[in-house]
Amino acid sequence: MQKEFWFDVWQNNELGFDQKAVNPLLVSHIKSLNLATGDTVFVPLCGKSIDMIWLLKQGYKVVGVELSEAAIEQFFATLEVKAEIWNDRSFKRYSAYNIEILVGDYFQLSDDIVGPIDAIYDRASLVALPHDMRLAYCRHLMEVCDLAPQLLITFDYDQGLQEGPPFSISQNEVIQHYDAHYQVTLLDSVDVKGGLKGGCQADEQVWLLL
Repeated sequence: MQKEFWFDVWQNNELGFDQKAVNPLLVSHIKSLNLATGDTVFVPLCGKSIDMIWLLKQGYKVVGVELSEAAIEQFFATLEVKAEIWNDRSFKRYSAYNIEILVGDYFQLSDDIVGPIDAIYDRASLVALPHDMRLAYCRHLMEVCDLAPQLLITFDYDQGLQEGPPFSISQNEVIQHYDAHYQVTLLDSVDVKGGLKGGCQADEQVWLLL
């Protein structure tokens, strides 16, 4: 999947998993991470997710990474906060109170750029990537975040019925990617009301990785 694909997605507003409300699985299961006020949550491929605003309101710090600068500009407009912006190696860093978002290539991240991370919240990252990129994504995430505990949200559906993203990720695949390094637990699986993208039957699943 090329960078140009994501730039076109944001420019043409073609997101298949854009959200209108905070993800209820995040609200229900954030406590599973046992976070303290002031802990830092990393949100990979964060886009303009309003889940980050909810995390801030709970008293957590947020660090995100996103390829599309347009998405981050939209996010800070929604937040109604003016960010400080500067170049940090191969990234452009947007910084405001308790939140920093790095604009650039996720695979160029390093632990010293991201800083200490207490937990990972992956709602729309793993599911955004085609199969041939997901193993490298997971390995890089574990390396950059030093195996921080993770709340992972995936979709499980018949991939033959529609194209991603978001892509279907089976329970077996989640286990294959993470079982060697984490205790992997499926916390909940719920039917997507109205179907994914308005049609395809799908289950939305939330995982705890400790």
